[in-house]
Amino acid sequence: MGKSESQMDIMEKSNKPGKHRWTATEIGLFVLLMLVSCALAGLVVLYTSAAKERSNASSVSRSTAGQLLQSSLNPVCTTADCVTAAARLLQNMDTSVKPCDNFYQYACGGWLERHVIPETSSRHSVFDILRDKLEIVLKGVLETESEQDRDAIRKAKVLYSSCMNEREAWNLEDTLATLTARFHKKVLLDMYVWTDDRDSRRHIIYIDQPSLGMPSRDYYLNDGNYKKVREAYLQFMVSIAKITREDRNLTQDDERLWEEMTQVLELETDIANATSPAEERQDVTVLYNKMTIGELQNTFNFNGFNWTRYIQGVLSCVSIDVLLEEEVVVYSSPYLEKMNDVLPKHSVRSAYRHDGASKMHRTLQQLTPANVPSQNYAELPHVAAHCRQGQQLESGVSKMPEPATGSINDLCPQTLYGTTAEDAWWRECVRYVQSSMENAVGALYVRETFAGESKQMVSDLIRKIQKAYVETLEELRWMDGPSKEKAREKAMAIKEHIGYPDHILQERNQKLDQEYAHLNFSEEHYFENILENLRCEAHKSLKKLREPVDPDMWIIGAAVVNAFYSPNRNQIVFPAGILQPPFFSKHQHQALNFGGIGMVIGHEITHGFDDNGRNFDKDGNMLNWWSNYSAEHFKEQSQCMVQQYGNFNWKLAGGQNVSGALSHITGVSVLSLFFRVWSLWLQVSGISTLGENIADNGGVRQAYKAYLKWVETEGEEPRLPGLDMDHKQLFFLNFAQVSERNAKFNLWQIKNKAISNRLTCIQVWCGAYRPEYASQSIKTDSHSPLEYRVFGSLQNFEAFSEAFQCPKGSAMNPELKCRVW
Repeated sequence: MGKSESQMDIMEKSNKPGKHRWTATEIGLFVLLMLVSCALAGLVVLYTSAAKERSNASSVSRSTAGQLLQSSLNPVCTTADCVTAAARLLQNMDTSVKPCDNFYQYACGGWLERHVIPETSSRHSVFDILRDKLEIVLKGVLETESEQDRDAIRKAKVLYSSCMNEREAWNLEDTLATLTARFHKKVLLDMYVWTDDRDSRRHIIYIDQPSLGMPSRDYYLNDGNYKKVREAYLQFMVSIAKITREDRNLTQDDERLWEEMTQVLELETDIANATSPAEERQDVTVLYNKMTIGELQNTFNFNGFNWTRYIQGVLSCVSIDVLLEEEVVVYSSPYLEKMNDVLPKHSVRSAYRHDGASKMHRTLQQLTPANVPSQNYAELPHVAAHCRQGQQLESGVSKMPEPATGSINDLCPQTLYGTTAEDAWWRECVRYVQSSMENAVGALYVRETFAGESKQMVSDLIRKIQKAYVETLEELRWMDGPSKEKAREKAMAIKEHIGYPDHILQERNQKLDQEYAHLNFSEEHYFENILENLRCEAHKSLKKLREPVDPDMWIIGAAVVNAFYSPNRNQIVFPAGILQPPFFSKHQHQALNFGGIGMVIGHEITHGFDDNGRNFDKDGNMLNWWSNYSAEHFKEQSQCMVQQYGNFNWKLAGGQNVSGALSHITGVSVLSLFFRVWSLWLQVSGISTLGENIADNGGVRQAYKAYLKWVETEGEEPRLPGLDMDHKQLFFLNFAQVSERNAKFNLWQIKNKAISNRLTCIQVWCGAYRPEYASQSIKTDSHSPLEYRVFGSLQNFEAFSEAFQCPKGSAMNPELKCRVW
């Protein structure tokens, strides 16, 4: 049988000398090549995926706790500044609390756990720590002698050293004029010279109600715990009288002293009752009442008070004459009307016509050091029961009995503020010199610590946040176009002062020395130095009446941890003292800078548009630039915040009734070491704190908007070590930890009441109060309590809830949100 063709072909092919067979080695090499190729392909795919993931990292949720984490491929900043900042943030936090439940506790709980309020303090906060460090710096420079010191610096050091070393017919008008002109002390009346609210190009005389010896009128008029403070206040006045009489070798008559001090307290109580409470003095347009001196005399008889004699008596010290046609602004019409009934009751018309006035004069004489005319200290029983003034009086008494010293120092601070020990005396001296000679002390501080390049960096931040504010105007539906345009003009016209005035560091510029040319201090006579300071400060203020307004004048010194806005000048001020970590540093993340000093900048800018600042135009004049539509809607938007903050309850401050616009119980109590701490709830007044609440809400919104703009341009920053938080969350964390604090910062001690009535300043939020101070501050502070400033502003801000993924309806993300700006 033959083979088929197909079979033959196969056989022939198989028998041909053919292809080379692969060895085992060759096969192994081929397999290895294929594996390497696959690995390379896989790496390409992984790299592409990682790059895509990195670009979308900000939108990816990585945390069940609501934290948005960046890709693990993002770099971590490990510089010393980043490690320090991360450590500070972590130490302050309480991560056992969810940020959406209580962001204040989440941000500050660690700080509160680690810090105890010092026995010398009524409260303790980040601000107080910075202030303490600043005072240590000032102590060092004030105690350092140098032959190169210019005149102003030398005088500041002499004043500090002196602190460390330690009968004519009576007439009411003349006595009050002397107190104002020679010693810058205001009794019965407050008269000062300041920029005219309706014409920011000129100065004018203001007449207002005086400040009181105790923190607020409630301490005179209410019982309960207020009564205990009132009793301590009276005891303090009697102690001062006893000490002074003993120093003058006068006989002691305790019964008579108590009787006369009680009468003085009764007078001050009637004065307190005549004053208007703070919540009735919020609207400057209502307070402002311009008239001539002649009209003042006819309108407010003040029980026969000679207004021309009083005003001329004050201004005669600076050689200024006034006529009946001189214009004044009355800020206290209700008070002046009520005082018509107060003065006759106490027979203070004159020492010649009323026995009661003569008795009061004898009381004043008892409180006067032997080497000072009695009329110069007529205010001591009336207002100088302030603890600070008592301490200064002690400096003028040569033989202060040890037991008496203890009774004064213990009685007032413990009862009012809850403190149990005194500050070191050098701190008191530093604070006094700092407040009395702020530019000289500022020069010493700036030379010692301040980095000059910070000025430009903060100026750039201001520009960014101004722009952010203007952009937010377009988001507002309640404001019409013409009003938005006016607001835009005002915002961009805001003037800034950053760090310090240039002239204080210029050796050839004599302006600093000229400012203190009339001061002559002695290291041996601190008490007389105080009087000299008061006299010169009064003259400096009063002389402005015939001088043009200086638009470049700094309204505060450089060595201050605070920030300010002046509506009369449309000006924001950031002293050198606040331009330091954690508020600001050129080395720290911009998330922290925008959340710190950036929020402070936004806060101060917004003060130009709060319930008071909105009454002033871009030039600082009180002028209505609002349409009726926008003005009405502003009030509606504000009312939302009044109700929101009015519903916050502060357990620490007790449960007594608070006087004010709120009709329900919002009370406060003053506690001391002599009675138990109350744990009732207190409702924060949303009216008296409205301006600060508006500024808090607007400030954080503007700073955040400006920061996101910066990120768009510059890109996200590296993460901080140990913090699983993105850049947005870091902004809010630093905001909550460091952004603001007033700390009972008394501008009256630094300038005069004319300025304090027109300035707004800041607060820092990680901090704790004593119950006594909490009770007092809720009646006298224009800021809401610390934690509620965090609650209120972040509850109203959608971006915060988005950053931490807070569920709708959670504590930090309520359904109802309030917004003005």
